Amino acid sequence: MIKKAAYILSVLLMYLVSPHLQGQHQKLQNQPYADQRQFHLGFTLGVHTQDLILTQSGHVSEAGETWFSEIPRYSPGFTAGIIGDIALNNHLNLRFIPSIQLGDKQFVFRENSSGEEYKARVRNNYLSLPIHLKISASRIDNYRPYMLLGSYGSVELASRKGEAIRLKPYDYGIELGIGCDFYLPMFKLAPELKIGFSLIDILEKERIDLIDETLHKYTQSLSKASQRIVTLSFHFE
Repeated sequence: MIKKAAYILSVLLMYLVSPHLQGQHQKLQNQPYADQRQFHLGFTLGVHTQDLILTQSGHVSEAGETWFSEIPRYSPGFTAGIIGDIALNNHLNLRFIPSIQLGDKQFVFRENSSGEEYKARVRNNYLSLPIHLKISASRIDNYRPYMLLGSYGSVELASRKGEAIRLKPYDYGIELGIGCDFYLPMFKLAPELKIGFSLIDILEKERIDLIDETLHKYTQSLSKASQRIVTLSFHFE
């Protein structure tokens, strides 16, 4: 779903910035002074997928087992937030978008020799605090494509103990994205696709919370886990 949305959005942006479109006569513009506001608010809704880049440790358990793990498929999550936008000049905006991200990750562990499998689901609900620099092209009639770059910090709202895998309650990294502003008569709508890359290892290795000792082998099978989140958002401003 995310890949298909990304393809559609990319094709749309290429069309909007094509020389043919720029050469057309200008149409009547909706909200002609919208970009002259020094500061404005909005809200955002979207879907996302939470992924992890896993590094296997090759650990051999006391029973002689070697487990490997993967996240074979992505589960869609929900994103909602508030937009605070400050215009720096005609083409640059500084944006702060505190958001709630509700989602999960589904692990599959396989033993190297026997092929035995163990599945684990980790729920992660984050409060994300990103800061973006929005770089916009010139407005074309009622459209304006843009790209963004920035960083984020996130805090987990709740964490379940006693699971086979547990992630650290905090994370930070960088975000990159593209989008397009559509100027409608009453408001501005912007579909946006972005990807976030964690800069730290978020795997919790000290598992004093584990009561079931047999679950330690799954945590020990990994040496590192870095988060990657792909988000398709719709901004209303």
